[in-house]
Amino acid sequence: MMEATRQGIETRAAAPASATRRPKVGLLVPLIEGTMAGDSARWADLLAYARRAEALGYDSLWLSDHLLFRLAGREDQPVGMWEGWSVLAGLAAATTRITLGTFVTCTGFRNPALLAKMAATVDEISDGRLVLGLGAGWHEPEFDAFGYPFDHRVSRFEEAFTIIRSLIQDGHVDFEGTYHRARDCELRPRGPRAGRLPLLIGSNGPRMLRAAAPYVQAWNSDWTNRPGEIPPLRERVDAACLDVGRDPSTLERTAGVVIDLPVRDPARDGRASVSGATAPGTDASRPATGSPEELAELLRGYLAEGITHVQTWIDPSTPAGLEWFAQVLDILDRDDHDQHA
Repeated sequence: MMEATRQGIETRAAAPASATRRPKVGLLVPLIEGTMAGDSARWADLLAYARRAEALGYDSLWLSDHLLFRLAGREDQPVGMWEGWSVLAGLAAATTRITLGTFVTCTGFRNPALLAKMAATVDEISDGRLVLGLGAGWHEPEFDAFGYPFDHRVSRFEEAFTIIRSLIQDGHVDFEGTYHRARDCELRPRGPRAGRLPLLIGSNGPRMLRAAAPYVQAWNSDWTNRPGEIPPLRERVDAACLDVGRDPSTLERTAGVVIDLPVRDPARDGRASVSGATAPGTDASRPATGSPEELAELLRGYLAEGITHVQTWIDPSTPAGLEWFAQVLDILDRDDHDQHA
């Protein structure tokens, strides 16, 4: 790449996006055991949660893709969860407006061509509301428990990503790799957004970012607690874009945010809260918290750092939590209206 061109892109990448409107606000669906204020959600609970979130004006719902947790120091206390893609298909049929996304789906758990087929089908069911978030996975015990190889995860991801994005974006792939193959494979029928179903990369690793940067529409930071954590991560993403000749400003930035709400669900009083610990990989001692006004200011801070969409893990992830956190949406919506009045 010519140095002059690189310098031009760097100039455009220097400043984060300006805070001209509110960030989109999404929710993690509580698929994991014990994450509805100590309860484990049944399908009826997940359905009610999703429909209420849509009615309250949340922008998106995100489903994790895990199979079993055996966390360090608690290996004798395994934690399970519902299979994300099965629930995602159900919610795609049961909602009408809200964006649906994977946060993020592990390319090591399914044949990559089949995963592309699943995504196109769910996008059809939802009438074009799916964001396909992709990652390599990180929790070795679940790979071992379900019989998936954990070695060479990034190399396996690179091959799987080639197959998935080729089928999603081009409708065809003919690929023979070390770990994956798809010979003269076609994605038929095409969904409502043939070639346009958005892809999101969930990684901060330079190799995975560089592999995905030419092709994805969005990046996710993984879990954070404060906007101040974003700049060094943003620099990695910008560098990956520059390395492949992409203008960094063309890549949407999203961030996961863990929030401990100052409210309890009366229907679940006395049951254990699992703040932070239910968002694996986070610092459970430092979830964000505060009044509706303070949390709205927190999310404005993310927007000032170039984050246009936040995926929140709220505790309690219950109807009472949804209703309380909707006050934050109301404040952000008023700000957005006032700026554009």
